[in-house]
Amino acid sequence: MSVLMPKPNAEVLGRRAAIVEAMRAIVPGEGVVDTTDEMRVFETDGLTAYRQLPLVVVLPERVGQVSAVLKYCRAHDIPVVPRGSGTSLSGGALPLEDGVLLVLSKFNRVLDIDFDNRCAVVQPGVTNLGITRAVEHRGFYYAPDPSSQIACSIGGNVAENSGGVHCLKYGLTANNVLGIEFVTMDGEVIRLGGKHLDTDGYDLLGLMTGSEGLLGVVTEVTVRILQAPETARAVLIGFPSSEQAGACVAAIIAKGIIPGGMEMMDRPAIHAAEDFVQAGYPRDVEALLIVELDGPKAEVDHLLAEVEAIANANGASTTKVSTSDEERAAFWAGRKAAFPAVGRISPDYLCMDGTIPRKELPKVLTGMRALSEKHGLRVANVFHAGDGNLHPLILYDANKPGELAAAEEFGNDILRLCVSVGGVLTGEHGVGVEKRDLMPEMFTEDDLKHQQRVKCAFDDKHLLNPGKVFPLLHRCAELGRMHVHKGQVAFPDLPRF
Repeated sequence: MSVLMPKPNAEVLGRRAAIVEAMRAIVPGEGVVDTTDEMRVFETDGLTAYRQLPLVVVLPERVGQVSAVLKYCRAHDIPVVPRGSGTSLSGGALPLEDGVLLVLSKFNRVLDIDFDNRCAVVQPGVTNLGITRAVEHRGFYYAPDPSSQIACSIGGNVAENSGGVHCLKYGLTANNVLGIEFVTMDGEVIRLGGKHLDTDGYDLLGLMTGSEGLLGVVTEVTVRILQAPETARAVLIGFPSSEQAGACVAAIIAKGIIPGGMEMMDRPAIHAAEDFVQAGYPRDVEALLIVELDGPKAEVDHLLAEVEAIANANGASTTKVSTSDEERAAFWAGRKAAFPAVGRISPDYLCMDGTIPRKELPKVLTGMRALSEKHGLRVANVFHAGDGNLHPLILYDANKPGELAAAEEFGNDILRLCVSVGGVLTGEHGVGVEKRDLMPEMFTEDDLKHQQRVKCAFDDKHLLNPGKVFPLLHRCAELGRMHVHKGQVAFPDLPRF
């Protein structure tokens, strides 16, 4: 584990028995998990390279219990890490040895479906796909659709501002959340937004969405639901090179066409997905675009012809348009299964997440090939190409000495490349611990100080999800500086984070 967390607080560890007893008093029955074997399933998240057992795991069922846990932890200076389904790919839900892991998986009910106002009220443990399943009988769906939608929770989606293949046209989580209920570290229950489309005052809802569990614990979410389009068709477009595919993406958007989804895969990802799913992908191409158009039938037919013309002008070698909803679903099934499919061709992989301006896609693809040679590791590329969100999968074998470290440095170089062309460190996976030490690549120290002032306004003791996002911590009272390096705190007399 090369990304280390702060040294645990020995005083808190010494009080473990009393803390567990207090948690059992708040959440009785099976709501507290404290044995090593039982806690093992919570020691990591989807990033998997980093592992840490928590002090104790608490699974509340009611908002009052969440409030009581947070109040107790604040009063006794105990860190708290919120966790949903544990599918985070940035180490955002990585536990702390001296912290309570607050798991919201029992908050799993759909509370209200309001078709007249086109919204649904759900608890944070409801899965992303579960929302669509709850409303599809009336022809509605929830638009953001991460590849992990069958497992990832809506609370985690809010924490990371998750996207998905259809976020190009319909927006990220931030564009589809109307309101939330959350609990502060003080135990106060606060509501922001609601079923209405807009609210006055500061955009605190926007602030909470993507805050990675640093500001509060979300206990309820109101989401926008959409009516399914009249027609949806997808086209597979193969190219002799990734650069040509990237140029086609930019040309489609420049033409003013906004597809429902536009995804890109390179040869290793294409072959892995086709072997796994048999989606009908061409095997004789270097890059594949999946472009979906939706809306009225006449509009879809017209735009499909436009997209095919643009593809041909950019050197496309093959095109295949879906002729049924089943075939369109098969096209997407291959893309949605790309991550597990790549797991069949490599013992391990790191899934990276960066975002770049669309026009820079050919340049970045060329740069990643050079980095692959530099680090001696293969990479399979799967992109939300339409909005420039890259998901390079770096292939390595953790059993070979040095390969994990090489994969991590390869990933860091990819993210530095993204920033160098005007992009950002993350599109939807968050910063967590994975990108924490890269934040200075994108932000100045003053930038980070201002972000931490927001953190201080919500959590002045730095007890919520400490050790994530910020590589450098400033005390709320004095803006003194603390640097955590190789697990050691430079100034142990200052409050830990």
